[in-house]
Amino acid sequence: NSTKTLLFYNHYDVQPAEPLELWETPAFEPTIRDGKIFARGVGDDKGHLTSRLFAIDALLNQEGELPCNVKFVVEGEEEIGSVHLPDFVRQNKELLAADACIWEFGGVDHREVPTQSLGMRGICYVELSVETAKSDVHSGLGGSIFPNAAWRLIWALNSLKDADERIRIPGFYDPIVPPTERDIELAKALPEVADEYKTRYGVDHFLKGLTGGVDLFLAEVFEPTCTICGLTSGYQGPGSKTVLPAKASAKVDFRLVPYQTPPQVLEQLRAHLDAEGFSDVKINFLGGGPPARTDPDDPFIQLVVDTANQVYAHPMELVPMVGGSGPNHAFIHELNLPVATAGIGYPGTNAHAPNENVRLDLYLLGAKHIARILKEFGKV
Repeated sequence: NSTKTLLFYNHYDVQPAEPLELWETPAFEPTIRDGKIFARGVGDDKGHLTSRLFAIDALLNQEGELPCNVKFVVEGEEEIGSVHLPDFVRQNKELLAADACIWEFGGVDHREVPTQSLGMRGICYVELSVETAKSDVHSGLGGSIFPNAAWRLIWALNSLKDADERIRIPGFYDPIVPPTERDIELAKALPEVADEYKTRYGVDHFLKGLTGGVDLFLAEVFEPTCTICGLTSGYQGPGSKTVLPAKASAKVDFRLVPYQTPPQVLEQLRAHLDAEGFSDVKINFLGGGPPARTDPDDPFIQLVVDTANQVYAHPMELVPMVGGSGPNHAFIHELNLPVATAGIGYPGTNAHAPNENVRLDLYLLGAKHIARILKEFGKV
């Protein structure tokens, strides 16, 4: 009998389970031990999906009907960039019409504090490639007279950033808006993570002289990036093989912040490479999407926070932005929905890694939170 509709987004595809030998139990045979469920995809993202279905089932059993209307969008391409989801959303706006959206993930941080992530950076993922000859050449023959594809690509990559981590592509920073005073206020309330990052990732310092605190967080999520994700060229097998590489390629991702877009970055990247003398370097766009955020003061965000505070031992904290990327922009920009996070994650989930797991206590708390959200949303 409610006029309100809540849309859930989840995905059922998973990352490869390899290396299988590092799993303590078979990756695709869910196993319960030590208060956790272990299986590939249980944390990203099937556990989040089933906990929501669990909450809906409990409400139906108790109340006989749901307190508000519910829709699910569950896709199978999230792990490869949700390549068809934005078009699907654009083509089915009436089918997907709703008043608010719960995103695929959520959970608690290392302090057991539930967090509310308000947005994600965008991404523009490309492969840069260059070919300088029909085939590899003996380096003794061609090393001093033929162009080397590996060096050619390295020089092109070197033109993208300077030694101070400044991206050198003209116009790249022009659309960017700085974090608001509200963003900075929320960031100041978040815990210090510098020591945790150093321990978890084995690094001894951060870039650009950053040491921690709010400056580290703001740099992590409100600054764009240009990251070389992988390089391929020449001989990389055991022993030696003296060849001059004919081909070289690199996977590069640009993390984008408001109001950058992938088409803008692609155009700027092509113009930059051409101007720097690298018109022979090809650009293959592999996927991406713009950044997107929900207003921290949106009434639905407040509802999710208030209901979390009824379920968890600690008050929910607002995180103004996360550094990762996803297709939330399709729901925020195309459907004009506030998008909130609520789920069962925790720092030890091991998503994308061996021994992926979810904690049963958080699974139940997450389901209870979803049930509370549905009940309160139906009253609005």
